Amino acid sequence: MTQHERLSYLIHYLKSEDENLKKIEVPDHEAEQKVLLRSLMNIRPPKNIENDFLSIQDAYLQAEQREKHIVSLTDLSPVQKGIYLWQGDITALKTDGIVNAANNALLGCFVPCHGCIDNAIHSAAGIQLRLECSRIMAAQKSAEPIGKAKITKAYNLPCRYVLHTVGPIIYDSVTEEDCGLLADCYRSCLELADACGLKSLAFCCISTGEFHFPNELAAEIAIQTVKEYQQKSQSGLEVVFNVFKNEDYEIYKRLLAD
Repeated sequence: MTQHERLSYLIHYLKSEDENLKKIEVPDHEAEQKVLLRSLMNIRPPKNIENDFLSIQDAYLQAEQREKHIVSLTDLSPVQKGIYLWQGDITALKTDGIVNAANNALLGCFVPCHGCIDNAIHSAAGIQLRLECSRIMAAQKSAEPIGKAKITKAYNLPCRYVLHTVGPIIYDSVTEEDCGLLADCYRSCLELADACGLKSLAFCCISTGEFHFPNELAAEIAIQTVKEYQQKSQSGLEVVFNVFKNEDYEIYKRLLAD
């Protein structure tokens, strides 16, 4: 099966699951078809799916992944002992684990092709990631608390695991409690990564996007929490601060130079 045939199969399968989706016309251009597939994956609820679909989806996503420039930890140079800074797409980063800035439902972003990192990670990983998160939440029977962390497989991502954490949402001014909760996010992920035997972990800029935590303050908390943990635990866990925006890169570059 060619990549184009896989794309067509996946779109028509997902459309066939819902009467309302059957009315959607499939565009002629491949780029638009890819957008449609991602949208259909984003809105799909966590329900059972056939193994045939998953096999074809995995082949499709892995082929898409091979088109990216995958970056390994060995491709990077540390800016401090055990700490790296890298600007780029976290779904192209090959570390033991990457951190997802999740919402408290922990099921990924349901907004089609939304620009958040939660959407990007779930879209690149595949439908299995939402299904595993759903099983975790069904067992938990409550919303995910702010500042905690859960770990899942990474499926079609180049990393091995995804760690999901819910950061504080800033509605007005930042409080001391908000700062403490953001530090808890980083600490919880570090502790969980160590407990699961991970040797490297890439952090996104937790809470700074849709949750409106000020970028500079968030970076200060992130760096301080990671450095304190590395010093106290002596675990050897290597950390990548992954940034996407130029603004965040300049902030982390400056703070890590001190």
